[in-house]
Amino acid sequence: MPSRETLQSPEGQTRLVKHFETHSLDGHTAGWTNLWDRGMPSAALIDIIERREDLFNPITIDGKKKALGCGKGYDVVTLALHGFDVYGLETSDRGASVAREYVKMEIQEPQACNFGSASSEKTAQGRGEVTILRVFDMILIIRMRRQWAGRMADLLAPPGYLVSLEFPLFKDPKLPGPPWGLRGVHWDLLAEGRDLRVVCVKPERSYANRKGTDMLSVWSKKSA
Repeated sequence: MPSRETLQSPEGQTRLVKHFETHSLDGHTAGWTNLWDRGMPSAALIDIIERREDLFNPITIDGKKKALGCGKGYDVVTLALHGFDVYGLETSDRGASVAREYVKMEIQEPQACNFGSASSEKTAQGRGEVTILRVFDMILIIRMRRQWAGRMADLLAPPGYLVSLEFPLFKDPKLPGPPWGLRGVHWDLLAEGRDLRVVCVKPERSYANRKGTDMLSVWSKKSA
């Protein structure tokens, strides 16, 4: 895991940076296929769902809570165990296959890491459905942040929320990535004013190499 000092140094070519040096712009999606495996769901996501029932419990579409996610399925399972019907959108065939296998195994006998202070027995009783889909290729690189934020605003149906774990906040955006720095980046401006940040907190629990250097934000769509 890259340290803060490594990520801030122009000479600190991390494994991710070196890996993507060999990929063209159009090849970034394929480049992520064998990477980004943290082995557990986001504790920060779990905590905000369990502690802010005022935000998430009333939100339903057709009588059900809906959510998007994917990667290898860690957060997808957690969201389903907390009552959301989840659609996992994955850009690679291999990634989608791995996510389906993980969901199939984990949803039946969930580990304790899927829960925070809430009772796992109580939460799992209202579990939602999971659908993993292979979607079109998409690229998330530094010069496409405005397009990404705008697309998130387009996809967000009121009264839904976008939950964002933002890292690394300390890294200069001019330094090589991934991960690309977020210092001085204002996501609401990148979304051209279509989103409104309703929560911004430093998470008590996060991934070991991020703790104390990331922020959790919850965004809603501005009224027309």
